[in-house]
Amino acid sequence: MGLPRRAGDPAELRKSLKPLLEKQRRARINESLRQLKGIILPLLGKESSSHSKLEKADILEMTVRFLRELPASFCPEAAPTPSDSYLEGYRACLARLTRVLPASRVLEPALSARLLEHLRRRAAGATPDGGSTAASCGPPTPSPAPSPPAPPCCPSLWRPW
Repeated sequence: MGLPRRAGDPAELRKSLKPLLEKQRRARINESLRQLKGIILPLLGKESSSHSKLEKADILEMTVRFLRELPASFCPEAAPTPSDSYLEGYRACLARLTRVLPASRVLEPALSARLLEHLRRRAAGATPDGGSTAASCGPPTPSPAPSPPAPPCCPSLWRPW
């Protein structure tokens, strides 16, 4: 469907353009929903292939549910103070990793469980001021699994995300 050939009455022009504009609007909505589905399914730990025929309402409902489950630290009105930001960010990352890592099957289950346990111990040992009870701002002690970066030594705001 293209543009009308004669540019007669403006009302006639609007009338002939309306279906074309509506088609473009629907195409934009469908493309955005396709992208949203591609983003939200991996975050929920679901395979795209088994959810290839999701309805638009299902995609929107899953997104709303996911956003409601986000930690309060992502909401502007409940943002943590700068001294809590490192710990809150670390815990939020750990919570998401706990959901995504086992479902993604990137690591062997035993290694995945060991890594998550190590990260949980590190989170439990952190103090509210962003430091760690086990070590100061110096280099982290070696461990068998990768560890998160050390919190900053200076009082400026640093966010791990």
